[in-house]
Amino acid sequence: MKTISIEGMHCQHCVGAVTEALKAVAGVTSVSVDLEGKKAVVEGTAADAALKEAVEDTGFDVVGIQ
Repeated sequence: MKTISIEGMHCQHCVGAVTEALKAVAGVTSVSVDLEGKKAVVEGTAADAALKEAVEDTGFDVVGIQ
């Protein structure tokens, strides 16, 4: 499980965009995006670089991945 800290999400549309982008990454089995917590929890075997690229391609900033 990885937690991605994300800046720039403001509404449920943002949450949807990030969720869809992360679900499309190879190796991702589960995605949960928390708007108030400014984070996404991802389960699976995806590489950090692929997760970061997916989020940033939707227009948001990845602050960190743990």
